[in-house]
Amino acid sequence: MSTSTQRKSASTQRKAVRFASGDTSCAAWHYPGSNGGCVIMAGGTSVTKEPASDLFAARFNDAGFAVLAFDHRRFGQSGGAPRQIVRFDEQIADWHAAIEYAAGLPDVDPDRISIWGFSLAGGHVFRVAADHPRLAGAIAQTPLVDARAVAPHAMRSMTPLALVRLLGLGVADLLGGLVGRPPLLVPTAGPRGAVASLTTPDAMDGDLALDPDGRHTDWERTVAARIALQIGGYRPGRHAARIRCPLLVVVCDRDRSALPGPAVRAARDAPRSEVVRLSGSHYAPFLASHEPAVEAEISFLQKHLAPRDAG
Repeated sequence: MSTSTQRKSASTQRKAVRFASGDTSCAAWHYPGSNGGCVIMAGGTSVTKEPASDLFAARFNDAGFAVLAFDHRRFGQSGGAPRQIVRFDEQIADWHAAIEYAAGLPDVDPDRISIWGFSLAGGHVFRVAADHPRLAGAIAQTPLVDARAVAPHAMRSMTPLALVRLLGLGVADLLGGLVGRPPLLVPTAGPRGAVASLTTPDAMDGDLALDPDGRHTDWERTVAARIALQIGGYRPGRHAARIRCPLLVVVCDRDRSALPGPAVRAARDAPRSEVVRLSGSHYAPFLASHEPAVEAEISFLQKHLAPRDAG
């Protein structure tokens, strides 16, 4: 069965659901599974659940796993206002709520849940897995685990004028938020010289990787500019030593957005980690390296989410 056929078949079986998180609710797709295992999925920065997960969710579901793919609050179809604002603690709380919700689904064994995220959400995976020793597994794909280490490279990828304008917008956005003004939004990705959250050489591959057919017309590719001031302090890889479940870290050798080095170093601190190295840039697992990526991830899930009585 082709990947497009698998994705279409899985999408016809999934059901729209919502679960409470904080003072709002998160929108999700639930793909019913047949083997008791479940993969909870979300995307990075402003990437909503469909472009973030469709390509991988169909394959996981075809292998028998239930999938719960969700939008972080303030993004996509989830609640929360103002919109397009990344707040790390809120998003981590959304993951906790998703795990609790998935554990109560009739087709899910609460002891056989794994989490999956890429880019910024791949970084979240480290922190969430550290807080949930009951998880059966965790997959971090091209994860942003140490923004402080990545920031100098990201800034060098911007022109000086664009960097100054982005930081200025970030300050204005942050101060405006304190007095109730609407967020000042910037594109999540752009070419060098653009005023965008990220202008690394592979940042613009996102559309081709995540929405090649232009199907996701509701996906808003913007983020509140204040992220430029906040992201540098986000270092979820520091939680790696507390992760007790098996951890799979997928890195790409030419990733210029999250960089492979910090993820590999963080993985070494996790007691039960393994690293899969692929060729290509940040979005390669959705493009040329998709097959080796998904095969490695399904193999990991089959190993660690197998029924407890399996021989």
